[in-house]
Amino acid sequence: MGSEFVALSLPPILIGCLAAVACALPGNFLLLRRQALIGDAISHVVLPGIVVAFLLTGMVSTWPMMLGAAGAALVAVALIQIVQRVGRIEPGAAMGVVFTTMFAGGVLLLEQSDTSNVHLDVQHALYGNLESLIWLDATGWHSLLDPEALAWLPPELTRMAVVAALVALFIAALWRPLAISTFDEGFARTIGIPVTLLGLALVVVSAMAAVAAFDAVGSIIVIAMFICPPAAARLMTDRLATQVWISAGLALVSAVLGYVLAGYGPLWLGADDAVSAAGMIATVSGLILGGAALFGPKRRGQSG
Repeated sequence: MGSEFVALSLPPILIGCLAAVACALPGNFLLLRRQALIGDAISHVVLPGIVVAFLLTGMVSTWPMMLGAAGAALVAVALIQIVQRVGRIEPGAAMGVVFTTMFAGGVLLLEQSDTSNVHLDVQHALYGNLESLIWLDATGWHSLLDPEALAWLPPELTRMAVVAALVALFIAALWRPLAISTFDEGFARTIGIPVTLLGLALVVVSAMAAVAAFDAVGSIIVIAMFICPPAAARLMTDRLATQVWISAGLALVSAVLGYVLAGYGPLWLGADDAVSAAGMIATVSGLILGGAALFGPKRRGQSG
């Protein structure tokens, strides 16, 4: 039983947890800056970048896809600024126009491309392939100490671990300027904090987290984790540091509980088949947010 869990369930659970935390951490600052939809936009706009990378290389390879998705995310950020300034419309409307258009373009490209020999299709873009990220060379818990077995871990696990660590380091290293500019942009400018550059860096880090998570978990989890854990945490505390820790904990709970319920919940209810892990993780995160909205302490002001 232990060997089966390590081979089939441990890698997807770890990948889901790392993806959830990597998106939730920057999501706290995006939420407080009223830019939560940027996470939604990024998770949509990476699709055309991934498809273009596939069309250029002819294969599903990590780094070309990462570069293509990152390029698409940066193009989207630039387009949002252009639409906002030229059209003189609010940021939310500009983001909505850009990310729906780019996502639709990515879907059209995907439908017209020959992806029959790879796991790249509309369903994969939405739901990811979390359940298929298994570790066939694992024979039990001792495989975690076996260098030969570790060499065959799903590459998505290593990628998500590196990205999650980079996101955490970014937030830890720039905690004070991020906190000050988030709550009082005017004061941040007066003391010399490069607010515009810092905001762009936050968007880039968020894009990096979304791009890394996209292939493994799809856009559904990415969207949910950018918004639901931070929003639920904000309903529980007014302190920024506490909020960030709570959001990370809620992201982990959503990933683990969602994966378990997706695999075993239908069986417990008498059904024959499991359901989408990505969909269930996002559903659990939404239920947690709903619970926080109903039972969380009332907030009286905001402080960092």
